[in-house]
Amino acid sequence: MLPTRWLKTFSLIPLLAMSPFTLATEQAADSIAPEAASGIEKKKLAHANQFMVATANPEATKVGYEVLKSGGSAIDALVAVQMVLGLVEPQSSGLGGGAFAVYYDATTHKLTTFDGRETAPQEVTPELFQDENGKPLAFYDAVVGGRSVGTPGTVKLMGELHKRYGTMLWKDLLAPATKLAQEGFIVSPRLANAVKGSAERLSRFPSTKGYFFNLDGTPIEAGSQLKNTQYYETLRFLATYGADEFYTGQIATNIVSTVRGALDNPGVLSEQDFLSYRVKERSPVCLPYKEYDICGMGPPSSGALTVGQILGITKHFGLAKLGPNSPEAWQIIGDASRLAFADRGRYMADTDFVPMPQGLLDESYLADRAKLITKGKALNKVEAGEPEWRHPIKQADDMAIELPSTSHISIVDKEGNAVSVTTTIENGFGSNMMSNGFLLNNELTDFSFKSHQNGFPIANRVEPGKRPRSSMSPTIVMKDNKPYLVVGSPGGSRIIGYVAKTLIAHLEWGMDIQQAIDYPNMINRFGTFDLEKGTEAATYEKSLKDMGYKVSVRDLNSGVQGIVIQPNGLVGGADPRREGLVLGD
Repeated sequence: MLPTRWLKTFSLIPLLAMSPFTLATEQAADSIAPEAASGIEKKKLAHANQFMVATANPEATKVGYEVLKSGGSAIDALVAVQMVLGLVEPQSSGLGGGAFAVYYDATTHKLTTFDGRETAPQEVTPELFQDENGKPLAFYDAVVGGRSVGTPGTVKLMGELHKRYGTMLWKDLLAPATKLAQEGFIVSPRLANAVKGSAERLSRFPSTKGYFFNLDGTPIEAGSQLKNTQYYETLRFLATYGADEFYTGQIATNIVSTVRGALDNPGVLSEQDFLSYRVKERSPVCLPYKEYDICGMGPPSSGALTVGQILGITKHFGLAKLGPNSPEAWQIIGDASRLAFADRGRYMADTDFVPMPQGLLDESYLADRAKLITKGKALNKVEAGEPEWRHPIKQADDMAIELPSTSHISIVDKEGNAVSVTTTIENGFGSNMMSNGFLLNNELTDFSFKSHQNGFPIANRVEPGKRPRSSMSPTIVMKDNKPYLVVGSPGGSRIIGYVAKTLIAHLEWGMDIQQAIDYPNMINRFGTFDLEKGTEAATYEKSLKDMGYKVSVRDLNSGVQGIVIQPNGLVGGADPRREGLVLGD
């Protein structure tokens, strides 16, 4: 085992009394069906009576389980889970990032959503990601350093949700992560591999180099113990003074100093950006589908709209009859996705700043889009459509680059409250800069690198205070006005395809939730069909090429977490492509 690693500490408050939860062991049930993807390690469908939590990391799931077992609410468990994920899976989410939450309140029978997306600093200009000649920067030239950092929203979101729906003490919910940061956690293979893959960029900054590398300069290894004293101190501070203090005191000052002080790529984040940050409650976006309503996060997320368009187009083709093993079924799904992504690139952005068509999910509009698809033949040309728009304006297609990272959390408590949260710092390791023991996001690179094209504005252009468009698709499927399925995934702009595949596999093809998650990923966003390497998806290569597609066989690392609410209990699944775990009573 490698030596433990420590960060320099900053003392904020006296040591708090810890109240750690006892960690549970997994109690698995039936194995998944043999038709699951052959190249993926199989997981078992989890069963529970009253409550369940599914996350991308066993440590986080176990902590969430103990909160629920102790009588805590879904939001209590969410707070504890997020704090642990930010420690054990720092490359994906954390205090320096943002998140979207879809929440069902069992007391009021209301479904709502909360926007904890990062915001652009007030000092940004349209040229933020352009060189002196107006040419867009290369992606990692924009990402690494302070330039890409937006105002974090995750802590504010956790605080606001806890104030409204929490039942346990805030400080007790932070205690498990605080203890784990102090005593150390075992580095997982996923984290170790991620550090190795990003070693050059992480090595540029003393904070990340000091944390993710050994004294001899080698990356941390799986199985080693890692301690994070600064994260420990940050959580102690937040436990005592609350989430709002993240935005008004020394933590915000430290982040601003880190961002603006980056030697080779400074940003423009200010303390005023922290003081003005707000979480926004928004109405869910829902698509009627069979006997269900598929509900999720609207703009600035493109998730619910684009997933909804894919489902709304494909329902005209009888996918249930075609079945999951039909190349023609996947051709239909692929072209429906291409059409939806064309609308996404043209129209979808933060509607607090730009207008958007009202008719993107209209049944007649989606029926017209479906007519463009010919069974057995790839669409030759894909363009944005012309949905109903009361006050249309001319806009150009987006030029944003969105690479995968992120994490997803699904939770149902014994009272019937349900929450689906997708949380992120954007690219793996975000900006590659740390402050106060956590990584800072690179969320601003989700904006288009160009503000105009051919004389027309791009909806997802960077503007002061604006929230960049996202693909995060936290989803709650409603049936008879009650939650039926709580689901979502990480994976950059492929999130939309991962969630759509899972919904189609479960709702159309009758797979249980674990089988639906396991089923091979086949994604088409912009014309090339991505087929999941090492799975049965690769056998579709010839058929899809014969239909006219370019095909790429590659890793498609989804991270779907799903919980189905049945009359006699709960069943859940976690994506075997990551380290996920589902636990329930």
